[in-house]
Amino acid sequence: MKKLLLALSSIFLIPIIVSAQHDTLVHQNENIAPKKDKIKTWDLVKNDASLAWGGFKYVYSRPLQWEKDDFAIAAGIVVGTVGLNLIDDNTNRFFNKQGEDIPDLIQDFGFYFGSPQNNYGINGGLYLVGLFTKSEKLRRTGILMITAASAAGLVQTISKTAVGRARPSTGGKFTFKPFSKEGGYHSFPSGHTILSFTTFYSLSKQFDNVWVKAGLIGVGMVSPVSRLWAGAHWLTDVALSTALTVVVVDAVDKYLDENMKSDAELLKEKKNKISWRFQLGAGTVGLRGTF
Repeated sequence: MKKLLLALSSIFLIPIIVSAQHDTLVHQNENIAPKKDKIKTWDLVKNDASLAWGGFKYVYSRPLQWEKDDFAIAAGIVVGTVGLNLIDDNTNRFFNKQGEDIPDLIQDFGFYFGSPQNNYGINGGLYLVGLFTKSEKLRRTGILMITAASAAGLVQTISKTAVGRARPSTGGKFTFKPFSKEGGYHSFPSGHTILSFTTFYSLSKQFDNVWVKAGLIGVGMVSPVSRLWAGAHWLTDVALSTALTVVVVDAVDKYLDENMKSDAELLKEKKNKISWRFQLGAGTVGLRGTF
């Protein structure tokens, strides 16, 4: 029994070794300045992916936190959409006539920029530039674009199939075929509008100059209007998509304001984080903490 107690005591009395391991730079010449610590690219990717996912979830949780003003805005969007529906036929004829005189270059820009593969390619490219140049502003803008486009795009993808509204070239404004696989019944709302306007509205929020903001928003409206010129959507499709985009981008932008940390803050957190591992050596058993 004494031997057993002695053995147990020896185990619990082994000291736990906690050592702080710091990176140091050995200088051959005292005049050589130490290198400035930088956060690793992979750490930024993990952080930004977490922000994007958090922003995505935030968009869908927002209605649970709405106040009176938010419900008033939602009601205004619904009433406005219903009101515009009254002039859908007239505006469709008007834009069809206008489309005949619009240069192909402008119409092509509206179509191709609003396509998912092109839009995500541009937004992703902007993010990658910010990532590899360590530009916080560009990274943030890229996260905002990609997250907002994904959140609003999911709503659009589900609703256009579930509603099954006919395009102007397929049927009347009150013609519906829910859950149809035919592209002619995927009019409501407009996916091109959501993707294109998300990009330019997100960009406009990065500038304080009113004229720059107006210019970017104006370019962002080319794709929505081009869908009207082409007779691919009703005015209500485009108007609702634009309103949805503004709501989603503003929500993601607010989330990033509250949760995105600077590179300096992320680097400080990483330095202060202790990594524990079991260490076994000659005459030594314990835990080693590295930070």
